[in-house]
Amino acid sequence: AIESVTTICSYATRAGAKIFNCMSVEDVMIREGRVIGLVISWSPVEIAGLHVDPLTITAKSVIDATGHDTEVLRVIERKADVELYTESGKIMGERSLWAEKAEPLTVENTKKICPGVYVAGMSANAAFGGPRMGPIFGGMLLSGKKVAELIIDKD
Repeated sequence: AIESVTTICSYATRAGAKIFNCMSVEDVMIREGRVIGLVISWSPVEIAGLHVDPLTITAKSVIDATGHDTEVLRVIERKADVELYTESGKIMGERSLWAEKAEPLTVENTKKICPGVYVAGMSANAAFGGPRMGPIFGGMLLSGKKVAELIIDKD
């Protein structure tokens, strides 16, 4: 498992992907009802309680792949006047573990969730009320592939 994940990360960074480790999403940037970026801070700065101004990153598309916690969507719910594309207009919440059902739902739930934002991986199931998966990674990889294709195809 470690070799497969590190190899994927290695190839992704060689292709130009940027990986920000130990970061927290403090806020989102919204213009005319669309998320156009993130306000981020270093997690160690937050944990230490230091006053350091956050960084802003603009993006044509934001992907919430923060896992079970759906950190980006939680900021959007708390601070923005943006309705999510779920039955309730809000995060539906993750259900109990059911790997056989969760695996295909992770891919099915990978989609645009509001203007400028897509969900992938366990964030997708948490957003749309699907069950958690447990230690299965096939659906996670297929979810990542799907969200990349959705974003590429929209342009």
